[in-house]
Amino acid sequence: MTLPHAASLPDHGLSHGLPNAHYTNADVISRENAAVLAGGWASIGFAKDVANKGDVAPVTFLEQPLMLVRGSDGNVRVFENVCRHRGMILVDQPTNFKGTIRCPYHSWCYAFDGKLRTTPHVGGPGIHTHADVDPAKLGLYEVRSAVWMDVVFVNLDRQAPAFEDFIRPVAERWHDFAERPLYHGGEESTFELEVNCNWKLAVENYCESYHLPWVHPALNEYSKLEDHYEIIDPDGNFSGQGTRVYSPNLGEPGRQFATFNDLPAAWDTAAEYISLFPNTLLGVHKDHTFAIRLEPLGPSKTREHVSIYYASEAMCDGEWGRMRQANAQMWRTVFNEDVFAVEGMQRGRNAGSFDGGALSPVMDMPTRVFHEWVAKKFADDRR
Repeated sequence: MTLPHAASLPDHGLSHGLPNAHYTNADVISRENAAVLAGGWASIGFAKDVANKGDVAPVTFLEQPLMLVRGSDGNVRVFENVCRHRGMILVDQPTNFKGTIRCPYHSWCYAFDGKLRTTPHVGGPGIHTHADVDPAKLGLYEVRSAVWMDVVFVNLDRQAPAFEDFIRPVAERWHDFAERPLYHGGEESTFELEVNCNWKLAVENYCESYHLPWVHPALNEYSKLEDHYEIIDPDGNFSGQGTRVYSPNLGEPGRQFATFNDLPAAWDTAAEYISLFPNTLLGVHKDHTFAIRLEPLGPSKTREHVSIYYASEAMCDGEWGRMRQANAQMWRTVFNEDVFAVEGMQRGRNAGSFDGGALSPVMDMPTRVFHEWVAKKFADDRR
C-alpha cells in the first residue's frame, strides 16, 4: 500500500450539495429511498447475528420485514419474514430453529433454504396436502443478498449490478484485510447510536476529515488534519479518508492487540475509513476492523449499528476484555462527538435560503462524490 501525500490534494472547483428536500421532504425521500437504498447494495445486518446453524434474526429495512437465516450449509441467506399462507410474520425475535422455521399462526414450516416443507391440515383435519397447494411454488421469497467482511448486504429491487462487481474496487483496495477471518469482540464490541438526522448526513460526515480538529479533540492529538488523505473511488461508488499516524493509547502499556499477519509496513501506523454507498461505513486498522450500518428510521432519524472485529480469535478471550472495552469506548466517544454536528446540519436543512451548501473545492471531495452518486441514482430512477 502506498499512501498519498497531503500536498497532492487536487482543487475540484466550487460545487453545491444536495438540496434541502432530500433531507426534509417526505415525498422526495421516499422516492430517493427506492432509488438509492432499495436500488443499491444496502447493509441490513451482520453475519455474527446468526452465528449458528438454524439461527434466524428478524430485520426491518425500509419498512419491509426481512430475516437473516444461517442455513444447514453454514451460509447466510435473507428472506422476506412472512409466511406464504396468510402473510404472518414468522419471527419476532432472534431464534434458533431445530430443523425448520415454523409459522406461529398455522404451523406451515420452511427449510432454511426457504422451501416449504409441511402444511398441517391444509386439506382438512388430518390431511396435510392438497392438489392446489404446490410446495414447490410456495417457498419463502428470497432476497438477493451477499456477505462481505461480516456485513450482510441486500439488493431489494434486484436491479443492481452483481455484488462481486459492486464490491470489487473496495476489496482490491483492502485486499490486505478482505479475505481474512474476522472475530467479533462480543457484547462489548457492539453498540448502537440513535441520532436525529437523515442517514445521508452520517455518511457525509464520516467520509471526510475536514471536521477533525474541531469535533474530535482527543483523536486530533495524535492524528491531525494534515496527517489525513482522501479516498475516492474512480467510479464514484465509495469515498472516505485515511490517516498515516493511527496510534491510540488504550490505557494498558505494554499490551497490544494481535495484528493481522503479513501486513505491508504502511499499515503499522495507517488506518482507512470508507463510506460504501449507500449506507455502510467501514474502518480498517492493523489490529481490528469495524463496520457501521445505517438504519433509516424516518426522514430525520437514523440508528447506527456498530460492530468491532479483531485479527485473532485469542483477542476475544476474557483476559482481553478490558482492552476491548477501552477500544469500544474510544470509538463510542468518537462517534458520539459527531452527533451534534449531524443533528445540527439536519436542523439547518430547514433554513429556507440554504441551497445545499458551498462545498470546499479541496476538503469536501469525499462528500461531493457521495452527493453526486445520490443525485445520479435519483435522476436515473425518475427517468
